[in-house]
Amino acid sequence: MNQQLWLFQLPQVLRLHQWVKNVLLFVPLLTAHRLADKVILQKSGMAFLAFSLVASSVYIINDLLDVKSDRLHPRKKNRPFASNAVPLSLGIGLVPLLISLGVGLAILVGRDFVFVLAIYFTLTFLYSLWVKRLLLWDVIFLASLYTIRIFAGSAATGIPVSKWLLAFSLFIFLSLALAKRVSELKVHPQKKGEVIPGRGYQSIDEEALSNLGAASGYLSVLVFALYVTSSEVTQFYRYAETLWFTCPLILYWVSRIWIISNRGQLHDDPIVFALKDKVSYLVLFLTITVLYLAT
Repeated sequence: MNQQLWLFQLPQVLRLHQWVKNVLLFVPLLTAHRLADKVILQKSGMAFLAFSLVASSVYIINDLLDVKSDRLHPRKKNRPFASNAVPLSLGIGLVPLLISLGVGLAILVGRDFVFVLAIYFTLTFLYSLWVKRLLLWDVIFLASLYTIRIFAGSAATGIPVSKWLLAFSLFIFLSLALAKRVSELKVHPQKKGEVIPGRGYQSIDEEALSNLGAASGYLSVLVFALYVTSSEVTQFYRYAETLWFTCPLILYWVSRIWIISNRGQLHDDPIVFALKDKVSYLVLFLTITVLYLAT
């Protein structure tokens, strides 16, 4: 395959669509109502790019390690390395380049951000190498990796992460991580007693994972409701009672995600699914509207 075709495959190799997860770095800026601060916004943007480059390096490492199991998966077999559309040598060469570029930008952001980025890389590497094959530990790691992105945004800007945001993030992201596993069980054919290639789950685990995931999603709504009734909420919202309208919106979105997941219609990654889902955009628009009115 010539270089032009490799370049065409590059967005998939880097998984550019996954960079949307790194928007979580802007959450501390958003929750502290500091979006108008150009200096902090610029730092967040630089941190976003640095984090995304390092994340892409880990995605490539993961795909290189998962080539054999991906070739047995109904959808993942079409990934660039698994399908032989891109040579493994290209991925091996891209990893140090992406890490170098990401760390170089991270140093410009600040020492604290470099420290959090190093933790993210270490945990993600452990996940790709070992943890993703462990029952339940894999989804706990995934939820933690989402939450670390928020800490990275905090480290880049110096804006602290509230206990409410931390608790909400852990529960909502654990729910989404479990939805990801349920979707894999739905699309991957298994015989009784067999596990998904490269995972630690059997088809019999589907109902338990669904129950755990839905419960975790609803707990995130409970955390948000407790936040609305807390004293801290008045620091940022003049009409805090208006935030109650956010609770049914989150309840609806979480419930819909799980119904779609149980129907086998959810993409392997719920975040990617949400990017293509018009209803998710509507819920996001309504949520932002409620937050604006509460302010």
